Amino acid sequence: MKTTETARRATGIVRRCDDLGRVVLPREIRRTMRIREGDPLEIFTDREGSIIFRKYSAIGELATFASEYAETLYKTCALSVVICDRDAVIATAGVPRKEYADKMLSEELEKIMDSRALYFWREGTDPITAIADGGSHAVRCAMPILSQSGDIVGCVCSLCDTEKSDKKALGDDVEIKLIQTAAGFLGRQMET
Repeated sequence: MKTTETARRATGIVRRCDDLGRVVLPREIRRTMRIREGDPLEIFTDREGSIIFRKYSAIGELATFASEYAETLYKTCALSVVICDRDAVIATAGVPRKEYADKMLSEELEKIMDSRALYFWREGTDPITAIADGGSHAVRCAMPILSQSGDIVGCVCSLCDTEKSDKKALGDDVEIKLIQTAAGFLGRQMET
């Protein structure tokens, strides 16, 4: 009972399990944890007998691989890259890791993911940031990562420094193709 009392004190919310074993997650918790309808949840228990729900990140399972891919893009093409799941940055290269790693995404980047389409910043338009805290870089190119079933699981973004006028050695078309290729490749890796 000690665990139940602790959980009750931590959230102040008690829910009953119905005859099919379902429990409704309170709106406040869904909003705080950014749980959307249809989001996968990982369910497991700990040694004390607590049941733990955690948002499942399919792309998060590939975090090491995603980091290596981002690092390769940075080393070979001088592209500053972040790779995200639906909520936060999971891999970085060419940008300050402490500034970007595990940070919540900006609303603008979430909208890009929801659009399921390529985004490319054009001269004269307002820059958007990848993370909610702003950050020192703006998104140049972003492509949502889609699973084979068509679910949005994340995004690959190339970034440019907002303080410097980053003129890339790559042409825009090459940068776009690299980001699209990375997103497509990561989407297919989740199925294997």
